[in-house]
Amino acid sequence: MQDENQRYMGYALREAQRAMDIGEVPIGCVIVSDGQIVGKAHNQRELLQDPTAHAEILAITQAAAHFQSWRLEGAKLYVTLEPCAMCAGAIILARIAEVYFGAYDPKAGVCGSLMNLLEDSRFNHNPKLYPGLLADECGALLSGFFRRIREDASQHPKPGPHRN
Repeated sequence: MQDENQRYMGYALREAQRAMDIGEVPIGCVIVSDGQIVGKAHNQRELLQDPTAHAEILAITQAAAHFQSWRLEGAKLYVTLEPCAMCAGAIILARIAEVYFGAYDPKAGVCGSLMNLLEDSRFNHNPKLYPGLLADECGALLSGFFRRIREDASQHPKPGPHRN
């Protein structure tokens, strides 16, 4: 079972790489139902100029279209970074059964870092949560992306405001 989960997280990592290739923060997501990928996406916030274009949201939309239903009961979601509040809310509303994530997100993650929305018993649905799947690989992709951004910024600083 662990091999199967790692394989699906590998697909999510490929989606994250696609995001990085187009200059997006490298986060990827796949949704699996009965052994079939029914949704896959990567971050597209810059491309679409849409703050909601997170990998999880786009993959959930694809999966819902596949089933022609907003209820994704029994589905498993694999994402390379701990979901934010918006994505965790969508996961709960879609009734996704299991969530596997790679790297923790100490600044925006709500599946254990800042809080844990998915396991909050006050919600009407609580997916099973499996954190840290291929965490090193997922974290390395993100770290490398942000390191390159910092290096580019230091090599090509933007001019500051002109003062008289």
